[in-house]
This record gives sequence, structure tokens and C-alpha cells, in this order.
Amino acid sequence: MSYRSRTRGALIGVRTLLVLICLIALGFPAMAADRVTGKAFATRSEVVAPEAMAATSHPLATQIALDTMRRGGNAIDAAIAANAALGLMEPTGNGIGGDLYAIVWDAKNEKLHGLNASGRSPRSLSLEWFRENGHESIPPFGPLPVSVPGTVDGWFELHGRFGQLPMTDILGPTIEYARNGHPVHETIQHYWSLSADRLSKYPGFTEQMTIEGRAPEVGEMWKNPNLANTLERIAKEGRDVFYEGDIARTIADFMQSNGGFLSYEDLAAHESDWVEPVSTNYRGYDVWELPPNGQGIAALQILNIIEPYDVASMGFGSPDYVHLFLEAKKLAFEDRARFYADRAFMDVSVERLISKEYAAGRSQLIDMRKAARSYPHGDPAVLREGDTIYLTTADREGNMVSLIQSNYRGMGSGMTPPGLGFVLQDRGELFSLEPGHPNAFAPGKRPFHTIIPAFITKDGKPLISFGLMGGGMQPQGHAQIVMNLVDFGMGLQEAGDAPRIRHSGSSEPTGEEMTDGGIVNLETGFDYETIRELMGRGHRVQFSRGPFGGYQAIMKHPEFGTYFGASESRKDGQAAGF
Repeated sequence: MSYRSRTRGALIGVRTLLVLICLIALGFPAMAADRVTGKAFATRSEVVAPEAMAATSHPLATQIALDTMRRGGNAIDAAIAANAALGLMEPTGNGIGGDLYAIVWDAKNEKLHGLNASGRSPRSLSLEWFRENGHESIPPFGPLPVSVPGTVDGWFELHGRFGQLPMTDILGPTIEYARNGHPVHETIQHYWSLSADRLSKYPGFTEQMTIEGRAPEVGEMWKNPNLANTLERIAKEGRDVFYEGDIARTIADFMQSNGGFLSYEDLAAHESDWVEPVSTNYRGYDVWELPPNGQGIAALQILNIIEPYDVASMGFGSPDYVHLFLEAKKLAFEDRARFYADRAFMDVSVERLISKEYAAGRSQLIDMRKAARSYPHGDPAVLREGDTIYLTTADREGNMVSLIQSNYRGMGSGMTPPGLGFVLQDRGELFSLEPGHPNAFAPGKRPFHTIIPAFITKDGKPLISFGLMGGGMQPQGHAQIVMNLVDFGMGLQEAGDAPRIRHSGSSEPTGEEMTDGGIVNLETGFDYETIRELMGRGHRVQFSRGPFGGYQAIMKHPEFGTYFGASESRKDGQAAGF
């Protein structure tokens, strides 16, 4: 094309834009074709399959999950296989140096089971040590925030209770990819490059998690032979080689020689806990989360506060809807900051925090005309009398798994034990150093956690397994997904593609308080009139590129029994089935 042709085309484009602006200013509607969904945002149909479904944040992990089920494995085997693959293929969000939580629908017994596979703090480290050494907060990287990695034990707990295939078969595909390589995807490469710059100064990271000091390029083959060897040993020798054998000794020696406190004894003492999921009923749908030390009940608190309002009549994206959501989120997160912790250290009842009565009192603090700069935390005792990866799988027997796993802060602490091929997590950063706080650091204690799987049942039957990544965005995203499905009648994929709301600046479980109302980030897709009205009510609205979470979901059709799958359009994921 000639320069004149290109210039003429550009001028035509400018003139067309000016005409559109003038027409809109005169009251004419924008001349744009309607989407087939009738929505202003881009989306697509769900994936539908008769026997099995997997939705993960990486297409190759999704294929591994499906292959595992084709070879006779069930949804639990497939979830473990996909998680192992994601630790190799998306190390920017997870790995065996991190923690794991899962909710499992057991089709045989028609029951939900919850697994807390998060690790605990080093027993030789104390709150007094941090204070005596001048720390006002726990550092985000390096040896001090490292806690026991719980993922491997979580795999074996899931497998021991529900698995069908041997672990050698389950981990085999990832071991092969780790040895032979896989091409790196675009979004993952972006976050990998950020971590490569940030974590290169920590021992073992550059040698094992970069290519000559840089992140792999998009489409470049990434191999991790050290991780292949580690996974091969785990598959053949079991979880004890990681927590009581040579791998445990390598981790402990590495930490002790690099200023850390994590010991062999800490690893040997680790165990996961099976827990009862907790729920609230939102307009006839039971929404399930795991109890603390995670933040899942914040989503339930948000939904309880919002339920008395006629959200459907407000309309998706309306000023009233966004304002109500933001204020409900602020209220829930004040309780999150004050009360959420390792459940053994909490001084309030989870059941009271997620009760309808408690929510009714909290919702009275909302002024629909004005944004609050701060809220007090609640007092559940008054009622006592009465960032991450997410994946989900489903099989032909009806089992469904909702699993989330993370290192925290992307690739974790930067501490990378020699010859093992993975980075240790930095979850300990989320402890508070405020004496007396439920989440205050203590030896052998689980820190407050951000990663949360979710599940929805209807009339006691499984309906939707879902989750959404992204730190403090997760409970906000869970609540928005539920409202998109229930209040606004969106489909499974559509509910994830709809533009999201993210509020930041609430009080944190580390002891930091919100005093200025925080910041509202709205994804593209909200009307300017909504933004202007929110600002008029006192919200501080800023534009951001994210993170707004990474969503995956599977729905079992209540009538036909077929599976619907959805995968996050903001990331590299895929939903697929057979």
C-alpha cells in the first residue's frame, strides 16, 4: 500500500470518528452492531461435553487433565495432573513450593469435602524476633516469609481418599514436558519477565528459573529437568520423600544456609486438614467456600449484605449496583482484616460472621447516596448467643473438583533450593506483626491466606465448580460471578467475561487500616455515566490494566447432566471436554 493510500485511509478513519462523536453529542445512538449475546462486552458460548470437562489457565494442562480421565482416571486424578502441569507451565502463579486448597464433590456419597493443604510458619521463628530486628512488617521476598509448602501433601491427601490411577501415571505427562520442553504462552511470559527482574538476586532463582538470566520468550521452549527429577521421585517414592526424605533435607539445608528459619522438623511435622466447607444461601443457591485461614467467607459476607437489595432491577453496570457492591465489599473486608486467621487462633465464630442476622446489621451502615471513607469492623460477639492458578475438573461419574494453588506474589519468595526446580512460597508475608491480632505471627501457625476455591449447589445437587485468581480480588470476583449468574441471568462464560469491579485499599489482615475510602478500578465496559455518578458519590475511580482475576468454571446441567465449561478470556486458559 502506498503512503498516499495509507494517509487517505487514516484521514477517513479520523473523519468517521468525528462524525460519530458529533452524532452521539446530538443524541443519536452509537452506530455499532449488536452482539449476538445482547451484551456490550465480548464473550463467547460455553464449551459443552457429555462425559468429562476440564477448565484450567493453560491449554496444555487442560489437555493433560482430559487425557488423564480418558485413561481411566477420575476428576481428582485429573486435577492433580493439571496442577502439576501448571507448576511447570505457569510457574508465575503456582508450583510445589506453594499451598493448595480444594473442594471436592464426591458423587458416590453426594457430599462436598474441603481440603486445607496450606503450610505453617517455622517453629524456630517468633514475633519477638521480627520486632527485635526492627521489622514493622514481614518482607515480601527472601527467606523470612517462607512457610512450609503444602501442595505435595495436598496431592497425596486427595489421591489417597479419591484417586484411581497411580501417581506415576498422573505426574508422568508433566515429567515428560519438563524434560522435553513446552512453548511459553503470552500472558505467562509477561509475568515471568517481571519476576525475572525482581527475583534474580535470590539464591538459585536465576540458575533454575530463567534462560541465562532472562524469562523465556513467547513460543520459546522451556525445559526444567530439575523439576522433572523432583516430580519423578515424588511419583515413585511418595509424599514422604518431600517432607521427610532427601528433598526435605535439601530444602532445610538451603534455607538454614541462606538466613532462613524453615527446618527439616517443620517439613516433617506438616499435615493437611480435611475441613467442612461453609455456605450461605443466595436467592435459592447455596454458595460454598472454605473456612479461614482463607478469605472465602468474605464472598459469603458480601452476598449476605447485598441479598436484601433488588439487584436485578438495578441492572448490571448501573451506578446503584456498583455502589452497593463496593460498600458491601468494604464492610466484609473490615471484618476480614480484624477477624480472619488460622481458625485455631480466631476469637469469633465463622458461623456468626456468615449469618444473615449479622449481615442485616452491617448492611444498615450503607448510604446509597455516598461512599464511606471507612467502616468499623463488626462485632460478631453480639450475636454469639444465638498473585495464583485455579482449575476445575469433572468426570463421567459426576465427581467435580474445585482447586486453587499458589506461591503468592507470582513466583514466590525467590528462594529456589538447589537442584529441585521450584521456588518456595512467601505466604508468611501475610502475617501481622501486631501483638494480639488473630493473624499475628506465631511459630507453627498458618498465615491468613488469599486463595479460595468455590462451589455452588442447588437443592442439594452439584451445580457449579468455580474460582477466580488474584489476591484480594478473589472474594470480590466470587461475589460478582454469583450475581452475574443469579441476578443478571448470564451464562457461565458470559458471567466470567463481564467487566469486573475491583476495590483496593481496604484494611488488611497485616494490620494496615483504610481511612480514605480506597480506590475503585473498573474494567472497560462500564458506561461513563456510571463512572461519573460513582465519582459524584465520593468514590475515587482510577483506570487499571488489572489484575482483575483469572476465572474458570464447570457447570453440571441440572436437567440433562451434561457439562458446561468456561475459561478466563483475560488469560491463556482453555475449557474443553469429551
